[in-house]
Amino acid sequence: MNQTYRPVFLVTGGAGFIGANFVLRMRQNNLAKIINLDKLTYAGNPQTLVSLAEDPEHQLVRGDIGNTELVAHLLDKYQPDAVVNFAAESHVDRSILNPGEFVQTNVVGTLNLLDASRGYWRRLSKDQANRDKCNRFRFLHVSTDEVYGSLGPTDPPFREDTPYAPNSPYAASKASSDHLVRAYYHTYGMPVLTTNCSNNYGPYQFPEKLIPLIILNALQGKPLPVYGDGQNVRDWLYVTDHCDAIALVLEKGKLGETYNIGGINEKTNISVVTTICEILDKLSPKAGLDRKSLITFVKDRLGHDRRYAIDCSKIDRELGWKPKESFETGLQQTVQWYLSNPEWVEAVQSGAYQTWIHQNYGDRK
Repeated sequence: MNQTYRPVFLVTGGAGFIGANFVLRMRQNNLAKIINLDKLTYAGNPQTLVSLAEDPEHQLVRGDIGNTELVAHLLDKYQPDAVVNFAAESHVDRSILNPGEFVQTNVVGTLNLLDASRGYWRRLSKDQANRDKCNRFRFLHVSTDEVYGSLGPTDPPFREDTPYAPNSPYAASKASSDHLVRAYYHTYGMPVLTTNCSNNYGPYQFPEKLIPLIILNALQGKPLPVYGDGQNVRDWLYVTDHCDAIALVLEKGKLGETYNIGGINEKTNISVVTTICEILDKLSPKAGLDRKSLITFVKDRLGHDRRYAIDCSKIDRELGWKPKESFETGLQQTVQWYLSNPEWVEAVQSGAYQTWIHQNYGDRK
C-alpha cells in the first residue's frame, strides 16, 4: 500500500471469516481506514473484531448489501476509495437446503451493491474536487474457485479463462455475481476487479467448515465426519495469504481483470483430517485416544465436486504474489489458534455472540 495516502475502504461482510481477517490485517498494519458493513447473521461474529473496539478508524455497521439506500448513505458519508465485497452466503451444504437465500444474498445483493457503488462513482466523476478519488476508486469482488466446476485427477488447474461450470447452488450464485461484476465493467466502464480463491483456512473460521469442525470435534472426542471416500481434493489457502493478495490486487490489479488466488496445496479431505489428528495428538494428547479412530465416513454430499485446483501464475507473473505459508505451517498455526482461543470457540458454538448483536443492534437487518 502507498503510505503517502491512507485509503478508506468500505468492506462488506467484514465480520465473517475472510472479511474479518482482511479488516484486522488492514487495521493492525494501519494500511486503511475501514467502514465495515455486515449483516451479522450466524457467521458474522463481531467478537472476532474485539481488538478494534476502541479503534476510531474502524466503524462496524450492521446492514445488508442489498439495502441500496444504506449503502449509498455510507458511500456518500465516508467517501471510500474502494468497496471490497466479501459479503456472501458461502456454505455449500446450506445452499443445497436453501438455494433461494443464496440467490438473494449473492446475486441480488451483489447487484444492488454494484448499483449503489456505480452511482457513487458517477457522482465522484462529476465533481472536480473528487476527480482524484474517482480515478482511485475500485470495486473488488471476492469470489471462489467453485464457479469453475470440478476437475478430474489429471486435469490442469483452473485458470482465469477456464469456462464456468458451477455444480452447486452456492457455486451458481457466485458465478452469477461474477458475471454481473464483469458486465458492469464492460457496460458502464466501472473500475472493477474480481478474485477467485481456493479453500481458505485459518483463525476465526466458523466451525461448520471442514478444518475447524475437525479440530473442535477431535478435541471433544466426537466423531470426525468425512464425506464419501474422503478422496475429494481441495487446494488450501491460508487466510492471511489470501488477504495480502487481495490488498495487492486492489493496489496494482488491472481494471476489469480476474485474478485466481491459490495456496498451491492440493490435499485430499482424508489427508487433511488425519494430519489434524496427528497435530492434536502431539499438542493436546488425550490418554488412551488415537484421534484417527474417530474418523467416520458419512454419506457423500449431493453434487460433491471431486477436485479443485488453482493456477495462480497470473497474479505471480503480473503482481508478484505467492503464498507464504505451506499447508504444514498454516495448519499448525490454525490448530494452535483454536487451542489458544477457547473463549471465541465457546461463544461461537453456544451462539452467545448473538446476544451481543441483539443488545447492540436489536433485531434490525
